[in-house]
Amino acid sequence: QVQVVESGGGLVQPGGSLRLSCEASGSIDMIYSMGWYRQAPGKQREPVATISSGDSTRYADSVKGRFTISRDNVKNALYLQMNSLKPEDTAVYYCNWAIKQGRTSTYNNWGQGTQVTVSS
Repeated sequence: QVQVVESGGGLVQPGGSLRLSCEASGSIDMIYSMGWYRQAPGKQREPVATISSGDSTRYADSVKGRFTISRDNVKNALYLQMNSLKPEDTAVYYCNWAIKQGRTSTYNNWGQGTQVTVSS
């Protein structure tokens, strides 16, 4: 079983930047895709950015041009660089890994989340 841990959240003023990190530990034979999601109070969890095994990226319209997803295959790490942050970016941010371990594929490997608060 893989364990996923996010870090890097915090309180930042509007217009500021944060870099989120997500690391996965455990035996991983293949990574299908990884992604960042967020959930604001009273709202459903929504995708923010995803990256495929071929490094193809997708972004929510609300973060295009401001957020950048990247990965480090050697470290089994995923990152989200967030610039020009807005109050509406406030949420708990989660990362998810879709992976293969041996003959088993699992698509819902979530971390515990990291809080991002954008406020003056």
